Amino acid sequence: MTRVEKTDLRREAGQRTRDGLQAAALDLLAQRGQEGLTLREITDRAGANVAAVSYHFGSLKALCESAIEHALERYLDAQIEALDSLGSAPTLHEVAQAFAGPMVRAFAAGGQDLAVMRTVARVGIDPPGGWDRLTAKFEKSRQDAIRVLAPNVPGVDEEELIFRTRCAAGMLNWLALAPIGAELAALPVEQLERQLVPVVAGAFRGDTTGR
Repeated sequence: MTRVEKTDLRREAGQRTRDGLQAAALDLLAQRGQEGLTLREITDRAGANVAAVSYHFGSLKALCESAIEHALERYLDAQIEALDSLGSAPTLHEVAQAFAGPMVRAFAAGGQDLAVMRTVARVGIDPPGGWDRLTAKFEKSRQDAIRVLAPNVPGVDEEELIFRTRCAAGMLNWLALAPIGAELAALPVEQLERQLVPVVAGAFRGDTTGR
């Protein structure tokens, strides 16, 4: 085995350890939050050692932030993919369905998927200042939504469309965290979409009377 091959194997093993630590941290955070969470619990679940946390992340706090950031990135990626997959002239209902899709799927799945989404929603409301890496993805998701929204609400300027998309995103986060989230998670996915998508569409539509 060449030196390059050995280096590649070490790099792959290191990435697996890093990914395993993030997954274990996110699972435990979703179960009960960061209060009382220990490095030992995370490393036991991940099958790693405490030194690996220091090597890959530096601290327990940095590991937890990295795990949640990674989950939030996956949420944004799913939202961007759904919006990008819309046709050339989607209806307002289709835009709302794509925008709310990742949250709807989390409610429908329930269990750990919903617990993770609640963790993401809690932080997504006010991301830490150090998460500048996700700024471009937040902006991409916002611009994609505005692009497909604009033809459905003629006469509404970009600033107001940005405000409406932020309100819709905030509402989805609140639903994940509020007691009503447990009620929504008990619904069949068809009923969940039937109730939730029109509400998101309404946030996008706003009150356009008099325009």
